[in-house]
Amino acid sequence: MNTSPTKAKTRAITKTIPEQPFAKSSVADEKITGHHFYGNLYDLDRQRMNDMEYLKNLVTDAVKIANMTLVEVKAWSFGGKKGGVSVIALITESHVALHIWNEYNYATLDIYTCGEQSKPEKAFDYIVKGLKTKDHRKFYADRSM
Repeated sequence: MNTSPTKAKTRAITKTIPEQPFAKSSVADEKITGHHFYGNLYDLDRQRMNDMEYLKNLVTDAVKIANMTLVEVKAWSFGGKKGGVSVIALITESHVALHIWNEYNYATLDIYTCGEQSKPEKAFDYIVKGLKTKDHRKFYADRSM
């Protein structure tokens, strides 16, 4: 089981623009925090991976544990060969997205936050534990500016 995050940081190429005659915005001096944990989850508990109420509660609890502010959580069930469940939590700081494919006993988890006090890795680890995965891969991207 790989639990150490892989850190990737990218920067856009910027062009110097001549000084403008109007006042400088203070917003440009403020830091933007961006923490993105995402990964692949393998061999989930089959009973839990199809229980939409459990999954909604799991994601809601993860949001609280990670010190993020829940706006709304929704879940959908999809049928068919590649059917499964998706749970999306809109948070003030950004989002949590869990997508499960039943046939493959596989899920992807995506947690992004711009909250300076948020702990998205705690949310990631809580959801992984709650799904009783046998293996997972966790990745991290620093999207701060």
